[in-house]
Amino acid sequence: MRLIPTGHALSIFLAITFSLCIAWGLIAPPNLHMHGAWEQFLPGFKFISVSSFFVGLVGSYLYGWYIALVFVPLYRLFNRNSA
Repeated sequence: MRLIPTGHALSIFLAITFSLCIAWGLIAPPNLHMHGAWEQFLPGFKFISVSSFFVGLVGSYLYGWYIALVFVPLYRLFNRNSA
């Protein structure tokens, strides 16, 4: 497993998921929103303004890289020991 493709894939996946959740929040009834969770996980994000959306998008992308930076070395470690 390679770090760079995994980092980009996870980051784009989280950015798309964040965007879909925000779009859902704009059309769904208020009791079905997830903006409370996003506000806790993404510092600086408040539902909803254009600048806040981009803060959340960048935060989601960075979380993807964080996951890749932790997961890929662990995967390599355990995969090497099992081979």
